[in-house]
Amino acid sequence: MDTIKIAVREFRENLAGYLESDQPLAITRHGETLGFYIPAQKRSRTAELEAMRAAAKDLDKMIASWGSTEGELMDEYKQIQRSAARRSEVPSKALVVTPCIRPPARTNVFGLE
Repeated sequence: MDTIKIAVREFRENLAGYLESDQPLAITRHGETLGFYIPAQKRSRTAELEAMRAAAKDLDKMIASWGSTEGELMDEYKQIQRSAARRSEVPSKALVVTPCIRPPARTNVFGLE
């Protein structure tokens, strides 16, 4: 696969697209090569799906070993979220008092009495 030369500005402006690409790039400024972008090998989509399915099966086994169901765990999680949200709420009519520290009074600009 041939390396494509692109300007640093173009690389910056189209970064998301280049990161998804599998094309190696030579990044240049004023015609001089600054560096190279060489994308890593992508895992196949099917390998990612298989890994996620295996993790889900392991999670199901773990939940079953606890003697619980997925629904019970979700209910407990939601209850924990609600109680955490209540603890972090600030009353809407709270009075906030901040101390005010004033400098000592002076008789003139130069601090002379």
